[in-house]
Amino acid sequence: MSKEPPILQGPRIHLRPWREADREAFAAMNADPEVMRYFAKPLDRAESDSFMDRINAHQQEHGFSFWAIERHAEPGIIGLCGLARIPWESHFTPAVEIGWRLARAHQRQGYAEEAARIALAHGFGPLQLPEIVAFTIPDNLRSWGLMERLGMARDGSFDHPRLPEDHPMRKHVLYRLTRRDWIDARLGGE
Repeated sequence: MSKEPPILQGPRIHLRPWREADREAFAAMNADPEVMRYFAKPLDRAESDSFMDRINAHQQEHGFSFWAIERHAEPGIIGLCGLARIPWESHFTPAVEIGWRLARAHQRQGYAEEAARIALAHGFGPLQLPEIVAFTIPDNLRSWGLMERLGMARDGSFDHPRLPEDHPMRKHVLYRLTRRDWIDARLGGE
């Protein structure tokens, strides 16, 4: 499915397709140990470029992926947010996940929540996804706090199959949100 990705608008930001010119800023964000502290490791430039290539390939195949987050007032990426089919097996797959990552200078300003709400609206609206999941390690209180503010419900935990059994970040918490619950929350005025 080759389809030009939409640009999704929010009050302060928009989610847009990636550009070749984004690679340097993307690599700097992915190499920042503070930004990546809840991931297995920071990414070097080659790993970051490979990640962007996988994002673009996912978009071409599925018609959605992670978008670049950009503020309306200032060009240049401040992070990523979007939706992706989970490429590994677990008790809750197949599934589509929502994920986000922001450069350090743009954290704690509400951009992740705004971007996530835009992505959820696209996933449950035009894409008609029946459910979207999210996950993180238990120590990442800010992310699972955001998951709860988004209306997602915690659904236990799991061991991430792409991390070794003795890895300190193998255990993840799982959150889910169904399209029906998202619609009900919107109709209820949340």
